[in-house]
Amino acid sequence: MSSLQLSLKKTMGSWRSQAIYIRVIRLWLGITWIYAGWDKASDSGFLTRGSSTFIGSQLTGYASQSPVGFIFNKMIEHSQFVGIFVLLSEFAIGIATLLWIAPTSAAFGGFAMAVGLWLASSFHVKPYFLASDSVYAVLWLSYFLYLTGGRTKVKFSINRRGFMRVGTVGALAVLASGAGKLFSSSATAAPAKNAGKKLVKLASLPVGGNHQFALASGEQAILFRTKKGVFAYSRSCTHEGCSVDYSAANKKLVCPCHGATFDPFDGAKAVVGPANMPLPKVKVAIQGNWVVLA
Repeated sequence: MSSLQLSLKKTMGSWRSQAIYIRVIRLWLGITWIYAGWDKASDSGFLTRGSSTFIGSQLTGYASQSPVGFIFNKMIEHSQFVGIFVLLSEFAIGIATLLWIAPTSAAFGGFAMAVGLWLASSFHVKPYFLASDSVYAVLWLSYFLYLTGGRTKVKFSINRRGFMRVGTVGALAVLASGAGKLFSSSATAAPAKNAGKKLVKLASLPVGGNHQFALASGEQAILFRTKKGVFAYSRSCTHEGCSVDYSAANKKLVCPCHGATFDPFDGAKAVVGPANMPLPKVKVAIQGNWVVLA
């Protein structure tokens, strides 16, 4: 019997031997993690600096609101590598779960990733049961405990055949990522969430002044008012995603990580490298006595 036939037999046997409620959990978790990887792979902006969905911008938002923000601050300068790791990990965990390849390791990986997402983006959600990441963490933990059978010690060992099966998962994850790129759409600016959200009273923002605020995703942005009106930009540097700060002395937005400089009064164009793309625009408008998201 070939290795492929043995693998298929093992996969099918695993499904037949599990109770229906475990199959439902396994199927849901596996498909969801594959879909999460596909969602990122098919988004051309996920790894593109300056895009509204760039992983660096997401990490910047996480750093500003997470109880372990210092960890995400360390990741920002390596955001593209973090994005690739997350994308491939989601594919690998989902595929391994469905195919019964290193299932215990996959379940623990899913649990760790769900906890990380909970700490990153939904830790402050109230009431807590609205935070889906915590729910997934509990699902993965329950599935992991089922697989370990209540054992207090879990041995992670792998033989030659197991190594080949794990390698197959890795190859499938890479292929799925490549397939996602084939179906990706061009990176475009995403519409602002919470359009109409009040940012600051117009009377509190004098001409020549600025105001920092956060988008629904947690991404930091900065608002300016001039004689011509109001405008805003993301504070995520288009080089590596660090948060830029406004320097009143030279009227520029400056990145503290690598010194990239942007001119907010000229479309936030990069005037000093290493960044070469302008900061993403955030649409704002004046509505009555308030400046709001447009």
